[in-house]
Amino acid sequence: MGDHKQIYFPMNYQELFSIWNSNPNAILYAGGTGHIRNQNKHILEAPQNIISLDGMEDLHRVSRTERYIELGAMVKLNQIINLGKIVPEPLIQCLGCIAGPQLRNQATIGGNICYPSRRLDACAPMIAMDAHYELKSAQTTRWIPASRFSSLPGPPPLNSQEFLTRIRVPLEPWDFTWYRKFLGRSSNRAGGAILFIMKNQKNILTNIRVVFTGRTILREKNSETMLIGKRLPLTRRDVDAFVDSWKQYLSVYGSVEFYVFSDKEEFSNPELTKSQILNFIKFMLTRISE
Repeated sequence: MGDHKQIYFPMNYQELFSIWNSNPNAILYAGGTGHIRNQNKHILEAPQNIISLDGMEDLHRVSRTERYIELGAMVKLNQIINLGKIVPEPLIQCLGCIAGPQLRNQATIGGNICYPSRRLDACAPMIAMDAHYELKSAQTTRWIPASRFSSLPGPPPLNSQEFLTRIRVPLEPWDFTWYRKFLGRSSNRAGGAILFIMKNQKNILTNIRVVFTGRTILREKNSETMLIGKRLPLTRRDVDAFVDSWKQYLSVYGSVEFYVFSDKEEFSNPELTKSQILNFIKFMLTRISE
């Protein structure tokens, strides 16, 4: 980096917002994997001014109550995985599918959630499990559901000089979890993913969630409501009705929702991806019905 570039290391929120106010174009820097994701250069380019969050102790904290686990935005992905059974299985399974251990040792949960151009792995379990995010600015602190934070294409809905500080994940147990990543059309990099979770009590289906993540989030809530209260194993009619509901839901979406890499302007084959989603859902419903 040239001499004109600056890296700041605030230790608390007051210092951070003071620096950010004086340098409004500065980039908040967490694990850094998002900045280097698409750089194929020997010498990596860095933003003009960086505010490193590494010294912010509050952002590294993990706490747990009887009802939820709370993760600071700077907690590394492997740290969460290594917490073991105190973390809900849907989150563990999704994070375990991200790259390799070296990247997971560097990447943060906040950075994964806030990636600007498409929805990465952590978004699916956060939405499926009704997680909430704490967003902080110099003047305000607010909580927002994960579903509202990640549901639309484009950058996350953050106000000016506001950022994600904490993630609150309910500890509600799920009896069955399956996460699958799809591949891009012309590469072996992930081009979207789907999460299937459900719970039952005495062979009665009490909850089911199916969430697809790509450039945006796809979730068909009407189909979920359709199956709640049904007895397991499901009938062929129940399975077909659920799949048909998803098929109708997907029919209104085009290529944009199935963006593979927005940075490289690469799309998946939307019709193929829709077929993969429907086949996956049908397979999962059949599996829990056996």
